[in-house]
Amino acid sequence: MTSTLQPASTTEVVNRPGRWLALGVLVLAVLLVAVDATVLGLATPYISEDLKPSGTQLLWIGDVYSFVIAGLLVSMGSLGDRIGRKRILLVGATAFGAISVFNAYATTPEMMIVARALLGVAGATLMPATLALIRNLFHDPRERSLAVGIWGATASAGTAVGPIVGGFLLEHFWWGSVFLINLPVMAVLVLVGIKMLPESRTANPGPWDLVSVVLSLVGMIGVVYAIKEAATHGFALTTLAAGLLGAAALYGFVRRQLSLPTPLLDMRLFRNRGFSGAVLADLLTILGLSGLVFFLSQYLQLVQGRRPFEAGLAELPAAVGAVVAGLVAGRAARRFSVRSVVSGGLAAIGLALAALTVLDQSTGYPLLGTALLVVGVGAGFSFTVTADVILSSVPKERAGSASAVSETAYELGAALGIAALGSIVTGVYRDFTGPAGTPAAAHESLGGAVEAAAHMPAHSADTMLDAARTSFVDGLALAAGVGATVLLAAAVAAWFLLRGQKLEDGAPEHT
Repeated sequence: MTSTLQPASTTEVVNRPGRWLALGVLVLAVLLVAVDATVLGLATPYISEDLKPSGTQLLWIGDVYSFVIAGLLVSMGSLGDRIGRKRILLVGATAFGAISVFNAYATTPEMMIVARALLGVAGATLMPATLALIRNLFHDPRERSLAVGIWGATASAGTAVGPIVGGFLLEHFWWGSVFLINLPVMAVLVLVGIKMLPESRTANPGPWDLVSVVLSLVGMIGVVYAIKEAATHGFALTTLAAGLLGAAALYGFVRRQLSLPTPLLDMRLFRNRGFSGAVLADLLTILGLSGLVFFLSQYLQLVQGRRPFEAGLAELPAAVGAVVAGLVAGRAARRFSVRSVVSGGLAAIGLALAALTVLDQSTGYPLLGTALLVVGVGAGFSFTVTADVILSSVPKERAGSASAVSETAYELGAALGIAALGSIVTGVYRDFTGPAGTPAAAHESLGGAVEAAAHMPAHSADTMLDAARTSFVDGLALAAGVGATVLLAAAVAAWFLLRGQKLEDGAPEHT
């Protein structure tokens, strides 16, 4: 039995000649998601000024997308296996573009949070489908490694394109324009994808279990919400209840998957040590990075006074490093070993984050740029190789589920990172001591402090802003230290879990 609509021999003949053009369409979807994720950081100071969210609402704007996408990725990956990966990708891309308009024209913090949540629903359809289609387009392991490298490099390029284009737009238009850049990318993806992408789905996949969908969504959102609230406000009865509900739902989800003849997620995938190690490495890496990255744009703009476009250019070394490393990662892993490339990449990120613990308001760009370059190189090596390991560990018909697990780890790590590390930054920041007359809004976020300073006497405003910026940087340095610890621990874990893993191990094409 093959995982595509046509027999294996037909698939080879029909799809193989256009596989690289088809890959070009798939990476547009990755670009769409990467650009959206990065422009939000740049737009945050403007959103703060216009919508005036509280500190908690600002964190929700930053991480609700990840909450929802983490809860739905497995479900959407499984749905794509059933109804067709091309179909769900194109529908999701269309919805992503439409909901981006809703984001652009949000007028209240609550509306913005809802818009980000809906974008998460659409985004959950995109990433698993792209990786699963790569698994079905490229049967040769070395070609697939290069394809995954291009896929990862495009995601990294998106992190560069997003801030630069977003910075240009923010200097010339209102903040909502950064979300509208999704529309032309989405239009090209859909129009070209209709013609170029082959359809693929799992033969005889069984029903899509709605009970499992609900358990997955409730479980993920409950657990991540509880962690976020506990990190921000400490343990409360509602926080404990949400955490227990989420844990119970996830336990029920796992039990149900083990009992279903055709589960939403085949838990047997985790018996493969390489698969489990790659997923864990991804989760810990993003957890250690995301909270810091979320606040870095604010540091560059609100602390060092860079314009949005300049801040976008300042973040460019990370993307350049990731693109270059991603394109050679597969070759490096075959020449040396999977675990040395992944562990080395994670350790490099950890050391770069450790260097950022010495940040202050006047830190020069050479240190910051070098650290970002090392972060990019490390991420390019580790993410590309772990994605390849995950795809090559499973048969084609399970590619959607495997890809969804990989992306769930990524998004869950992002949500946890923004919740935990972001809450560290926010918690340290709120304790700054301002002059008499400092409004409460200034303690909610650095953007709030900048806004409040405009309505204070000049001397008091300068004193307050200096105290606020110092406190913000102290929180950022502490978060960098925690992130460095997480990354170095992930490097050690990957060294042991990926022992003996090789990229040449091709997955069977039949079951």
